[in-house]
Amino acid sequence: MTDFHRIKRLPPYVFEQVNRIKAAARANGADIIDLGMGNPDLEAPRHVIEKLVETAGKPRTDRYSASKGIAGLRRAQANYYKRRFGVSLNPDTQVVATLGSKEGFANMAQAITAPGDVVLVPNPSYPIHAFGFLMAGGVIRSVPAEPTPAFFPAAERAMQHSIPKPVALVVCYPSNPTAYVASLDFYRDLVAFAKKHELILLSDLAYAEVYFDDANPPPSVLQVPGAIDVTVEFTSLSKTFSMAGWRMGFAVGNERLLAALTRVKSYLDYGAFTPIQVAATAALNGPEECIHEMRATYRRRRDAMVDAFQKTGWDIPVPSASMFAWVPIPERFRSLGSLEFSKLLVEKADVAVAPGIGFGEHGDDYVRIALVENEQRIRQAARNIRRFFDNADRTLHNIVPMQKAG
Repeated sequence: MTDFHRIKRLPPYVFEQVNRIKAAARANGADIIDLGMGNPDLEAPRHVIEKLVETAGKPRTDRYSASKGIAGLRRAQANYYKRRFGVSLNPDTQVVATLGSKEGFANMAQAITAPGDVVLVPNPSYPIHAFGFLMAGGVIRSVPAEPTPAFFPAAERAMQHSIPKPVALVVCYPSNPTAYVASLDFYRDLVAFAKKHELILLSDLAYAEVYFDDANPPPSVLQVPGAIDVTVEFTSLSKTFSMAGWRMGFAVGNERLLAALTRVKSYLDYGAFTPIQVAATAALNGPEECIHEMRATYRRRRDAMVDAFQKTGWDIPVPSASMFAWVPIPERFRSLGSLEFSKLLVEKADVAVAPGIGFGEHGDDYVRIALVENEQRIRQAARNIRRFFDNADRTLHNIVPMQKAG
């Protein structure tokens, strides 16, 4: 049997190689400190869990739900956007609940992509930003990930050298994996660029509430006047409320684009379990102390990581947002590439990280480190890595070229 068409279009899933080594090490009794997957270890807020328990088992809640989300949930998301960003949304036509932002993004790609359509995607970027379009039959052209003025000349070149003309542009700020944060000025230029070139703008804002500069919370591109003419933005409760496994996200923005997403979803799912939607409504409408506590926890972990890793000789760029650090591989190991370096960290230091190559070829000099362990475990990871670094010249002379050691 030959490989299936869509499967053949997908590159190898590089994270699986690290996962296999990690699983084998654990099977042999190793205590692996897993800083690889961005899987929040914090508890969901108590009032949200209580609402789930209260709703489950009530009459009618076991039935099929609404594919685009129950009305109260869509109203709660619209109210959140008004509160947080000053953006007014019609909950009936400009808000769609999704099974996590990942599902929403993938089905939006299905809704808007014709075979051969070109889409501009940051490199490096979260895999679904490219793979969603590849699975829909599209073609990916890379643009820079960093939100600086240099983005636009590069994007202009991508437009000029793409045949056919690109149909959409993807952005993600705060970024996974790079932790870059965009300013509202950048978004103004981005919207102008999208309108000039008749592009659909897809914004991934899943990390909107995971930031550490209280004076400058990350903006929404929909704050730009007229952005809603061309934009759909995706958010998620996964990180904000530590509800990753609940699979609850949103797409908001342009009515025509959301109508297309709604139609695709109506053929594919009946929406999330109603009690989860009711609990998600309680999260969005409820007290925000839990969000402040989440931020404080990740800030403490970030500070512990920067401090502890610096003592190993591995400098960590300080992220201003997201639950990740995007870290250059130490110079003496860089020639290995991110996948082999990540394997070595599991095998020699009992520490798992995400290889940057998994986010695009421009990520191969980096690894992504997630703040998903407590400060004590993070400091233990640093001690393990320091021992590995101190012994690497003796134990890895056949792997790491000696001229790059030291």
